[in-house]
Amino acid sequence: MRKPRPHRGATINPVSERFNLASRELDGDWLDARDAIDGPPPATRTTVQRLSPKTIISHNKSPDVPFERSINPYVGCEHGCIYCFARPSHAFHDLSPGLDFETKLFVKPDAPRLLREELAKPSYRCVPIALGTNTDPYQPIEAQWQVMRGIIEVLAACNHPLVITTKSDRVVRDIDLLAPMAERNLVSVAISITSLDPRVGLTIEPRAPHPERRLKAVTQLTAAGIPTYVNMAPVIPALTDHEVETIVARAAAAGALDVSFIPVRLPWEVAPLFRAWLDEHFPDRAGKVMATIAAMRGGRDNDPGFFTRMRGQGPWADLLRTRFDIARKRHGITRRARRLGLTTDLFRPPAGAQGELFG
Repeated sequence: MRKPRPHRGATINPVSERFNLASRELDGDWLDARDAIDGPPPATRTTVQRLSPKTIISHNKSPDVPFERSINPYVGCEHGCIYCFARPSHAFHDLSPGLDFETKLFVKPDAPRLLREELAKPSYRCVPIALGTNTDPYQPIEAQWQVMRGIIEVLAACNHPLVITTKSDRVVRDIDLLAPMAERNLVSVAISITSLDPRVGLTIEPRAPHPERRLKAVTQLTAAGIPTYVNMAPVIPALTDHEVETIVARAAAAGALDVSFIPVRLPWEVAPLFRAWLDEHFPDRAGKVMATIAAMRGGRDNDPGFFTRMRGQGPWADLLRTRFDIARKRHGITRRARRLGLTTDLFRPPAGAQGELFG
């Protein structure tokens, strides 16, 4: 097996077998011995390619997901979170959900223009749009491309509500746009914090900002009047679950309105990637982690069922929910806040070309 790439999440780069992509087997040639000959693998460079979709708003039909529409400005994510349920989507581009997912990225630079065109259609009906539901809109390449910034500018100009989920403190860059929207109840932000343990964080989400920076972002957003939440997503048994009470306490102290969680999910190619990651970084507890996951996923690595996939089942999942409830109450979070209770009746369609010209 190849050694892990420095500062990357996946330890392997398998191709997907679901789309008839050919996988390469060991055949005794020099590629099979390249690590012994050449030494450890060099750092893998990130590449970015443009995508030119015809539309930009995705429509959700899953009954257990609390949003109807979303936008994904990027495909793939450099944060490299080993648990990311979006990894299998890279197979649609004939790329691996492993290292390819975090190194071969795609950007949709026309997203703001496409959004403006869709919002201008007479048939358009305003409901909150979610950003960050698939890959992170504030991943490192956003600093250069600023597609997320452009999307928010369009939504802000139209008084259109949006919900942001991210594990990056880069979101504070856009406080100048988000704070005025918050005054009109048009925005909420959720910051994902998986672990406060540096050893875990550096391997499980190697290119995501340090958790302390994310907690600081919660404080900054809250101070600006922006409703802000924390997601402990995912919770990994025998690895991060001991941090539940600490993360809830830190999130509440930073000003978060609520703290939610999702037990780790391992759909499709994520399961073998996660297993390989465990074997490399936490071999002493790999068996216990996977056994507990199976216990709350009906004896499997993953439970794809609506509603249960987000909550888990069995005693371990019940105990986790109880611990969260107790921790939340202890720190003054006594009512579940509604991230999607945003205003829609202020929406006004963007002006057409003539309106922009003479406005």
